[in-house]
Amino acid sequence: MRRTCSCLAALVVVALVAGTAKADEITDWNETMLRAALVGGTTAPVTTRVAAIVQAAVFDAVNGIARRYTPIHVEPAGPAGASRDAAAVQAAYATLVQLYPAQKATFDARLAVSLAVLGEQESSAAIASGLAWGQTVADAILLWRSTDGFTPAPPPFLGGTAVGQWRPTPPAFAPGAVPQFAYMTPWAIVAPSQFRPAGPPALTSARYTTDFNETKTFGSISSSIRTSDQTVYAWFWASTTASFFWNNVAVSLVNSASSEPDQDGDGHSHDPQHDSSLQEARLLAQLNVAIADATIACWDAKYTYVSWRPVTAIPLADTDGNPNTMADPEWMPLFATPAHPEYPSAHSCLSAAAGAVLANRFGERTHFSVESDQMPGVLRSFKSFTSALDEVKNARIFAGLHFRFSTDDGEKLGASVAEYVLDHAVQPVH
Repeated sequence: MRRTCSCLAALVVVALVAGTAKADEITDWNETMLRAALVGGTTAPVTTRVAAIVQAAVFDAVNGIARRYTPIHVEPAGPAGASRDAAAVQAAYATLVQLYPAQKATFDARLAVSLAVLGEQESSAAIASGLAWGQTVADAILLWRSTDGFTPAPPPFLGGTAVGQWRPTPPAFAPGAVPQFAYMTPWAIVAPSQFRPAGPPALTSARYTTDFNETKTFGSISSSIRTSDQTVYAWFWASTTASFFWNNVAVSLVNSASSEPDQDGDGHSHDPQHDSSLQEARLLAQLNVAIADATIACWDAKYTYVSWRPVTAIPLADTDGNPNTMADPEWMPLFATPAHPEYPSAHSCLSAAAGAVLANRFGERTHFSVESDQMPGVLRSFKSFTSALDEVKNARIFAGLHFRFSTDDGEKLGASVAEYVLDHAVQPVH
């Protein structure tokens, strides 16, 4: 169902930090990647690209030695006997140094810990061979994505002033964020527009009226209808990026799951420790490629329909031609609106894609909890991925950022992207 480094400086601190290392290099470097994005102040959409680059490199590095799946980009050509974990470590390290050069000292220290652990488990020849292969893969992934259409400073997108059209929103009135994501080269899907939804309902339709009034009532900063818990989780799901949330969920589920050495059902016997690393790398690659492609597909739709946000639509409702939508010039959302068009909801797109990948791996009715380091002490717990996604969608409405049709269509888009990734990327080779 449903793809040669210099380590001398890092070794200086091996003796000091080796005792604190965890054994799982795949998840340790995933955590390092997420922390780097937070420290670097990386925006949510750009974080999806970062995570996909790192996890694609890690997977292709490990799989290049194991040779059990189709690659994301780099054909399996790792040397026999090379250390899979060393390859994963170097792939993660090399991509992160290129993406966040200012944090190189942090990555060097993390690399030293990894090398110390590996030195106690594998031969120096296997480690050296793995490191060299991991660097080769990292270089190839970085070169590939250097021409994907991402540019740090695209021309500003200001939308328009026509009825129903997005324009910069208060308080910053910033231009539309990362418009280049609308036409970036996808990772696995065929084209950014492959799963483009039909668009928001007409401003005079019954659906628009219903969803407009829901957001107006529940999403106002002064709403007397929104409960305290709804307010808490509206803030919670906006406190950090979707990539941070769902990678942490994936890692926590991996850590709590029992060993499954033959997950793909190919009937082969595999070394459990090596297979575990490969399966973790595969899951994190599928997860982050799906999230990255869901972002590209979502941005394609956002900048195709260029639909106005509630913070614009509600004060200007007397211009929309709908007698059942009453204008409120003083209306403001619970918190500041992100600087990009309303339709579809990005968090719904990305969370639906992530939930579909994780449900495919762990089962839809998996129980799990979600934390945010931006809101210490706040923990959201769920009995299924669907229930978590329902809360994500509600959170965007209760925050006053979206209309219900946007979260519903975002969910469908994200699920479609994930299904395609699961069916076409990193497939078993028999």
